[in-house]
Amino acid sequence: MTTRAFLLVAAAGVAATAAVADTLVLRSGRRVEGDLISVRGSTIEFAETSGSTRRFDRGDVERIELASSRYDDDRQSGRPSGLREKYTTVDAATPWNDTGIDVRAGMDVYFEATGKVRWGPDRQDGPAGEGGNRYNANRPIPRRPGGALIGRIGGSGPFLIGSDKGPMRMRESGRLSLGVNDDFLQDNSGSWRVTIYY
Repeated sequence: MTTRAFLLVAAAGVAATAAVADTLVLRSGRRVEGDLISVRGSTIEFAETSGSTRRFDRGDVERIELASSRYDDDRQSGRPSGLREKYTTVDAATPWNDTGIDVRAGMDVYFEATGKVRWGPDRQDGPAGEGGNRYNANRPIPRRPGGALIGRIGGSGPFLIGSDKGPMRMRESGRLSLGVNDDFLQDNSGSWRVTIYY
């Protein structure tokens, strides 16, 4: 069964469930609740409600019942259905956080970031960063808000994500990394939780 066909079978379970979490139904009859992270090749990555993330072989999975709220969110956000989805954490003190996602030039990617990070004395902001566009020549993107969520592909120049939910068209191909638009990371703390749809 192709990945697309497998996901279509998974989507068919939506009508039969009103659960808030996704559910893996294993061939053994066991049901595992949590959040589907990805289906790649023969591997299903799944975050269980207990907090642990596990990988399952597709051969061991009968079906995936996706929470209906996920589809409702997709319709309200304007994202097309059927996109892959991955959660990642952006640590404010790390220059570039590897998302584990390789993008292609021309593809559309959507981001949803939550949380706040401290990026200096008395500076704490969400992914949009500080109000206004205070210029700082030393920041990765000097004319964009300090403390904002930014991205880059491979070793290319950074681009602003902020609180924009996309779509954002990728300018080139390579590994996607996320970071903070800040020139001094040593006093930073906290992290954003970012969901990437691609």
